[in-house]
Amino acid sequence: MENKFMFATGIENSYPTIQLPDGTTKRVDEMEKTGHYQRWKEDFNLVKEMGIEFLRYGPPYYNVHTGPGRYDWSFTDETFKYLQELNITPIVDLCHFGVPDWVGNFQNEEWPVHFAQYAKDFAKRFPYLQFYTPVNEIFIAATFSAQYGWWNECLASDKAFVTALKNICKANILAMNAILEVQPQATFIQSESSEYFHAAEPHCLPRAQFLNEKRFLSLDLTYGYPVSVIMYEYLMENGMTKEEYQWFRQQDITAKCIMGNDYYWTNEHMVHDDGTTSAAGEIFGYYVISRQYFSRYRIPMMHTETNMKEPDAVNWLKKEWANAYRLKQDGVPMVGFTWYSLIDQVDWDTALREDNGRINPLGLYDMDRKIRPVGTEYKKLISLWNSLLAKESYGVHMNY
Repeated sequence: MENKFMFATGIENSYPTIQLPDGTTKRVDEMEKTGHYQRWKEDFNLVKEMGIEFLRYGPPYYNVHTGPGRYDWSFTDETFKYLQELNITPIVDLCHFGVPDWVGNFQNEEWPVHFAQYAKDFAKRFPYLQFYTPVNEIFIAATFSAQYGWWNECLASDKAFVTALKNICKANILAMNAILEVQPQATFIQSESSEYFHAAEPHCLPRAQFLNEKRFLSLDLTYGYPVSVIMYEYLMENGMTKEEYQWFRQQDITAKCIMGNDYYWTNEHMVHDDGTTSAAGEIFGYYVISRQYFSRYRIPMMHTETNMKEPDAVNWLKKEWANAYRLKQDGVPMVGFTWYSLIDQVDWDTALREDNGRINPLGLYDMDRKIRPVGTEYKKLISLWNSLLAKESYGVHMNY
């Protein structure tokens, strides 16, 4: 089926570790907090009722990958079998902000090889699957874990950030190549945070310009795109070797990739005179920022995440869809759109840093699995636009 536009949602499946106030470490598992482990059939049925054919979904990696070459597939077998029965196409999310305890964290330089083997063995077990996000939001995973000190290794330095970044990007590339050995028709949807940094005052411009180069690093390395001189110096000064950089430059995977761009009102930042940043709210919006990313990489795109809490969710959905469709009309090969996620989330108001159990009303459905107004609106949007989009250019080729 040609020109299939991918209307999607997702099951939020973050699982980083955080440090609690008493000094202990806790695994934050969003699928546990939202009751998905008990209600997964019900959740998948809701996806079907919405008329959504594509679901960003992945197994709890930290529980599945029990050791080098060792796996517990029990929950994964059940869930992916049921998705197949419902004819829902997964966009398989293999690593979402955390790694198994035996790996440690993103500073472990041996992890990429182990992860690639996991990806290959997953593809062997489910050879019919086509769409993968090997590692979700690499830039955010490295920043929150190793630059801000919030998750996993809880480090806060440029050297730790560069180490995490190169390890995650390497894992991402090795996993894609490993999957292609099993499923040559695989397509990879990167799902990366779309960022922009605004200067609050003229003398903040140099710092803002630096951060606006840094935001591209995860995709630059993944796609083998040449970084700027200032970013090359930054990488070299913080632990990357010339040989490692050249390895990334020699990778050639973009022909199998769709660039997923995530956008929230927190993705634009104000840079202050002391070098700190704060959320700027929506200034440019999805159209302008995603256009910057497309101009850089020139590959097909998908809007892979957005949401907004009530009572602003419905208007935000309409705005995000208008931005995405305008990009499509202007010649950008947009192949999909996603409201993330299906069910409300928990503790994302603190970026998962605090274990408060606070429900964030961001889903198409609430915790009781009752549809929210944005769910009703998204269902209507899909039904209204699907037939038109099937006749337009730009879509994905489905393997059956």
